[in-house]
Amino acid sequence: MAASGIAPRILCIGIPVRDLTFRVEAVPARGSKANATHLAEICGGNALNAAIAIARLGGRVAFAGPMGDAREPSSGFILDRMTAEGIETTHIVRMPGLTTPVSAILIDVTGERTLTIYRDPALWTVKLSDAGELLADCQAVLVESRCASFCVELCTEARLRGIPVIVGVDRVMSLQDGLLTAASHLLFASEQVQETAGVADDGEALKHLAKLTPAFLAATRGPRGTIWLDEAGGLEETPAFPIQAVDTLGAGDVFHGAVTLRLAEGAGAREALRFAAATAALKCTRHGGGLAAPQRVEVTEFLRGQV
Repeated sequence: MAASGIAPRILCIGIPVRDLTFRVEAVPARGSKANATHLAEICGGNALNAAIAIARLGGRVAFAGPMGDAREPSSGFILDRMTAEGIETTHIVRMPGLTTPVSAILIDVTGERTLTIYRDPALWTVKLSDAGELLADCQAVLVESRCASFCVELCTEARLRGIPVIVGVDRVMSLQDGLLTAASHLLFASEQVQETAGVADDGEALKHLAKLTPAFLAATRGPRGTIWLDEAGGLEETPAFPIQAVDTLGAGDVFHGAVTLRLAEGAGAREALRFAAATAALKCTRHGGGLAAPQRVEVTEFLRGQV
C-alpha cells in the first residue's frame, strides 16, 4: 500500500484483445491439422493482462485505449471481463466501424505459446481523454510500447508531474521512439532489447540503450531471470523462480504489472523485480493467460517459502 494506506491508482494504456486459446500436444506443421485438447476464450493484450495482475495484487486500475465498435461482440466480451476484475473502463474509446483485436493462440505441452493476431490499423488513430483527467490521482502509468503514436504526449506530461511511466516492450523499438525518453522505466524482453540496440548480448544492449535514454532499463529472459542496470550503470540480475510451466501466455505482461504496482507502492527496483518474478512464476503454473494472474496473498506466501 501507499504511505496513506490507500492502494495506488495505476493507469494502463493499451489495446485490449479477445484471445482464443487452444491447447495442443505440439504446434502443427505448415499445411497440416491438429486436434486441440482444450479451448478457452479469454481477454488479453499486454496492458490489459498487466491491469488484471495489478487489480488482483491490490492496486486500483484505470484503463485507457481504443476498442472496436460498440455493436461488435469482442468489445462487449472484454468490457464484461474488465468490470468483473474491478478495472475502471471510463476512458476506453469505442471506435465506430472498427473491430476489436482478436488472436488465435496455440499452447503446447511445455507451456510455450504460438499466436497470430489481427489489429485494425485504424485503432492507432484514437484520441485519448484529457491528460489532466487521466492522470488525476494517478501514482504510475503502464504503457504498451506499440501505443507510442497516441500516448507519448500523455506520458511526457506524466513525467512532468513526477509520475513514473513504465513501458512494457515486446517488439523492436525505433531509436527515435518518443517512449524511449518519455519513460521512467523500460522493461524489454531479451530478443527485443538486442534487436532494438543492434547488439547480440542482453547486458551490452542495455548499456548501449542507456546512452540514449535516462530510463531504468531491464530485460526479461524467461527462466533465466531478469538482467538490469543499477543507478551506477552496473549489471544486476534477478533470478527467476524454478517452476513447472504449463502456460507462459501473458507472463511478461503480468511481470510488468507487478513491477509497476510495487514501484507505485514505493519499493525499489530490486524488490519490485523480485516480487514480479514471483508473480509471473505463479501465473505460469496455471492456464488462462493474464486471467491466471495470482492474488496478492498467493505471492506473499510464495515468497515466504523461498530462501
